[in-house]
Amino acid sequence: MAKQKHLSPKAWAELLLLGLIWGASFVSIRIALDTIPVMTSVFHRVSWAMLVLWLVVWIRGLRVPTSPRVWLAFGIMGLLNNAVPFSLMAWGQLYIETGLTSILNAMTAIFGVITAAILFKDERLTPLRAAGVGLGFLGVAIAIGIKNFTTFNLQSAAQLAIIAGAISYALAGAWARVKFSDMSPVVAAAGMLTASTVQILPITLLVDGVPQLDLPMITWAAIGYYALIATAGAYLLYYRVLAMAGAGNLLLVTLVIPPVAIVLGAVLRDETLPPQAYLGFAILALGLLVLNRAGTRD
Repeated sequence: MAKQKHLSPKAWAELLLLGLIWGASFVSIRIALDTIPVMTSVFHRVSWAMLVLWLVVWIRGLRVPTSPRVWLAFGIMGLLNNAVPFSLMAWGQLYIETGLTSILNAMTAIFGVITAAILFKDERLTPLRAAGVGLGFLGVAIAIGIKNFTTFNLQSAAQLAIIAGAISYALAGAWARVKFSDMSPVVAAAGMLTASTVQILPITLLVDGVPQLDLPMITWAAIGYYALIATAGAYLLYYRVLAMAGAGNLLLVTLVIPPVAIVLGAVLRDETLPPQAYLGFAILALGLLVLNRAGTRD
C-alpha cells in the first residue's frame, strides 16, 4: 500500500471540523428522540439529506446512473451504511449515554481494518495493525465495564446495538470500495440515501405511523442539524478530507468525535460517564493511533 499523505494545515482544520460535526450529531439525535420515535428520526435523517445531495448533483450537472445493477448496489449500500446503523444507534441512544454511544461508534475504524484484512489482499493485518485492533477491543471492553459482560439488560442490548451498527458501517466501507470507487462520491451518497429512504419509509409507517410535522422548534433544529449538516454536509466534507488526508489519516477523526459528544452530553443532557468509560476510550484512542501509525509504515 502507498504511505499516508502528509496532513496540511487545511487538511487538519477540515478533519477537526468533520469530527466536531459528527460529535455534535449524537446529542442532536438524542434531543430529537425526546419527541419523535426512532424510525421517524431515521426517516427524517435520510430523506432530508437525500434531497440536499440530489440538489448538489443537479447544480454540479453530474450524471445520474440508470443501470439497475448500480441501483441494486445503492440499495445494499443504503442498508449497510444508513438504514441498519442509523436505526440501531438511534435505538441504542435511548438507553445509554451520548458519550458512550460515540465511544462504541469509534469501533467502526477497528472493524473496518478487520473487514478490509479479510476481503482485500492489499489490506493485510500486520503485527502493528493487529496490536491496534487488540487495543481497540480492550478499550471498548473496559468502557462497557467488564462486570456488564456477566449480565444482560436493556442497557447491554443497547451497547450491542451500537456495536452492531459499527460493524455495519465497516461492511459498508468495504462495499463502497468494491462498487463505487470510480463513481462521483456525491452521486454515490445521493443514490445510497435514496435507497435507504425507500427502505426506511414503509418501516416508519408500519411502526410509528405517518411522521408528524407539528414538532417543537428544538426538535426541528435537532433534525435540521443531524440531517442537513451532520449527514448531507458531512458526506461532502468527508470526501474532501479523504482526498486531502488519505484513508489512513481519516482514522484520526474518530479521536475527535467522542470528546465532543461527551462534553455536549454533559452540558446539554446532564450526562455523566463512569470512570472506566474514559479509561476505555483512552485505550481505544491508543489503538486508533497505532493503526494510524501502521498506515505510515505500509
